[in-house]
Amino acid sequence: MRWLFLTLLVLPALEIGVFIWAGSIIGAWWVVGIILLTGIAGVTIARKQGMETWRRAQQSMNYGQVPANEILDGICIFVGAVFLFSPGFITDTAGFILVLPFTRGPFKVWLQRFIRNRINKGNIIFFNKWQ
Repeated sequence: MRWLFLTLLVLPALEIGVFIWAGSIIGAWWVVGIILLTGIAGVTIARKQGMETWRRAQQSMNYGQVPANEILDGICIFVGAVFLFSPGFITDTAGFILVLPFTRGPFKVWLQRFIRNRINKGNIIFFNKWQ
């Protein structure tokens, strides 16, 4: 929980610093334009990727398979879309990494290990009502 508090405190300060730095190089209006452009492009890509992931999850369930990979994709896309919706170059970079399918692979591997470790430690309890 401490890391969340620290992130919520440090990240906005870093974003402001990057805004000031970028504004001094390219101008304030260009910074505003880039923020709007990355936000619109990012949310559009996130929507497209989310719908594609939803379609793949439905196909998996139609074949009687658990859509585990699609669930991880959905988590990454959701978090990436939230980052892209918030203004800032650092959050936009993280958002694009999570939304684009060819860059979210390493994060999915980390997320899968994180969830598996939590389950093994007993912090997450898996309940299967069909057993």
